[in-house]
Amino acid sequence: MVWSGLSGARAEGAVPPKVSAASAVLMDGASGRVLYEKDAHAPRLIASTTKLMTALTALESGHDLDEVVTIQRAWTGIEGSSIYLRPGEEISLEALLYGLLLRSGNDAALAIAGHCGGTVEEFVARMNAKAQELGMADTSFVNPNGLDAEGHRSTAYDMALLARACLEDEALAKIVSTRSVTLGTRTFTNHNKLLWRYEGCIGLKTGYTQHAGRTLVSAARRDGMTLICVTLDAPSDWADHAALFDWGFSGYEARALAREGERAGQLPVSGGLLPVCPVAAGEDLTAALAPGERVDTVWELTETALTAPVEAGAQVGEIVYRIGTKELARVSLVTGGEVPLDLAEPSGWLGGIWERIAGL
Repeated sequence: MVWSGLSGARAEGAVPPKVSAASAVLMDGASGRVLYEKDAHAPRLIASTTKLMTALTALESGHDLDEVVTIQRAWTGIEGSSIYLRPGEEISLEALLYGLLLRSGNDAALAIAGHCGGTVEEFVARMNAKAQELGMADTSFVNPNGLDAEGHRSTAYDMALLARACLEDEALAKIVSTRSVTLGTRTFTNHNKLLWRYEGCIGLKTGYTQHAGRTLVSAARRDGMTLICVTLDAPSDWADHAALFDWGFSGYEARALAREGERAGQLPVSGGLLPVCPVAAGEDLTAALAPGERVDTVWELTETALTAPVEAGAQVGEIVYRIGTKELARVSLVTGGEVPLDLAEPSGWLGGIWERIAGL
């Protein structure tokens, strides 16, 4: 059974800017809605933006940030950007993560992977498992630092999904938004110039190799709305991101579509003290919408009617939000209260027992 509701009327936005990137995407950080895309699902080299997944995998591995890591010789002397780790050196996992994401240390990536994964190969396997969990269907990691390798690929869309997950991790969000930090004898300055140049920028990661070109994953927050921008192989990446952010912030606004516990309607109940049970959104939902843009809601129910007793907070389906025929997002639909069993109701289980006793 499907239930639906409507709101507003659609408004067309301004024409998006032209960008230098071979692939690009602008995504609403709250809902995951894609506001702009250019060849966003084409697998490409991603260079050091890989390190976002390295950091996320490490932070979810259960290791403490203040753990001391003893540097192995195999993790040192790596080509490209480096924090110049020395064999036998002792350094905190936190410092390695800052060196990874601000200085883009390729040696830091190997040290983190080896320490948190047991082996670099096992850690990379965890990176790929996390990618699948996040829905990064066109992504494959071969190493933790993003150096060019056969089969090491992702897409602009997949990297935006990764950025959303990174921003939801409090520790990771703090690191990628840091302009500069001194830890021990090292000072790390963020390569992401947008942190200085674009108002509201909150991260995330730069990248470059000769074959990948310039890659950039960034996010900006204004007026309660977070936008995520990804460009791959973009000669003018700073300008691309600024232009796409300007376009997004000028044409869209954050609108609350659901609040946790907010009543959405009711469902019939059989065998209860009450004939109906209120149902509500199970979580908050905010989305970037153009002024006056129309959103449709559809209920996808696991059951069209409930049977007492009904517990509060039980999931009975999902509320699906759509713009036209395209799904925007969904939240759980839960019962908004309890409905006790009516013990006097013949259709209830106790009524059935009395009927059998009376027939003896």
